[in-house]
Amino acid sequence: MEATVLGVIWYFLIFLLIAGYFILDGFDLGVGVLYPFLGRTDGERALMRRSIGPVWDGNEVWLLTAGGALFAAFAPAYATTFSGFYLAIMLVLFGLILRAVSLEFAHRDPKWIKLWSACFFIGSLLPALLMGVAVGNIYAGIPMDANGDYSGVPLLGLVTPFTLLTGLLGLAMFCAAGAAWLAAKAPEDSELYLRAVSARRLMQLASIALFLVVSAYAHLIIHPDMAPEFTVLRGILAVVFLAAMVASLMMKPLGRGDTPAFLLQSVAAAVLVFLLATSMFPNLVVASADSIGPSITIANAASGDYTLAWMTGIACVGVPLVLVYHFIIYRTFRGRLS
Repeated sequence: MEATVLGVIWYFLIFLLIAGYFILDGFDLGVGVLYPFLGRTDGERALMRRSIGPVWDGNEVWLLTAGGALFAAFAPAYATTFSGFYLAIMLVLFGLILRAVSLEFAHRDPKWIKLWSACFFIGSLLPALLMGVAVGNIYAGIPMDANGDYSGVPLLGLVTPFTLLTGLLGLAMFCAAGAAWLAAKAPEDSELYLRAVSARRLMQLASIALFLVVSAYAHLIIHPDMAPEFTVLRGILAVVFLAAMVASLMMKPLGRGDTPAFLLQSVAAAVLVFLLATSMFPNLVVASADSIGPSITIANAASGDYTLAWMTGIACVGVPLVLVYHFIIYRTFRGRLS
């Protein structure tokens, strides 16, 4: 069975939706993880919450859309990942709910502000770390039975040195995006701004180092022969990622360099997602060496062309509307906070 054109298109469209989430909700999560370290006063912490207040809930739409698209386009991959990673996914959802509750109550219930601040941090840290761990498992391979169901140890079986590295890479990228966003939103004469710039540079250096380690680990040990047809493209994407990160790192603060630094960080995040896509192609979930069942690929998991054609038509209408919404929101709340 060969992959259809629509199947290949939706393979990359789902990664496009994931990239949208990685960019947009990524800086929200990064702000939450950095919250107890950069916010030294009540005013600074309030400003950090206000910086993402108008946009965080809309940014999560990309995660919901990616999950729905995966279910409709590649149901077996959806079933395997959501059932095999059930405990991890529940922890991610718990974190997202905890973050939402803490943001809503932080400015309405000042008597419990320490509790809501802790919830904001934990609710941001769990998704930021576990999503990277899950991606590492999907790439490295998981044990599956003949029906394609996960057959390993729940949760603990998903933690390996490689998946921990991918989790830390994702966490570092989220934190770099969050610091870059804060540097673009905080007043230039504030201590919070200076700490945000320092944190951005530190997290970007950590991201570059982790990217090099994860890439070497993946291509020399995990899957040295993965997706040979995209070898040249992967090399180009890796160079673009490093170039965007270095360019963002070198942007001068206290001027007009903060917004370009955030945009370059966002470009690097999107490139990283598509680097994963080209490395896994045509696999959606890779089977480990001790797996009974085969890998879940575009060919054996894609829905019928009729379904994918309808999904394409809906996407052509829905995605532009979502982009217009984001354009209006970000334009309305552009500029630095006081």
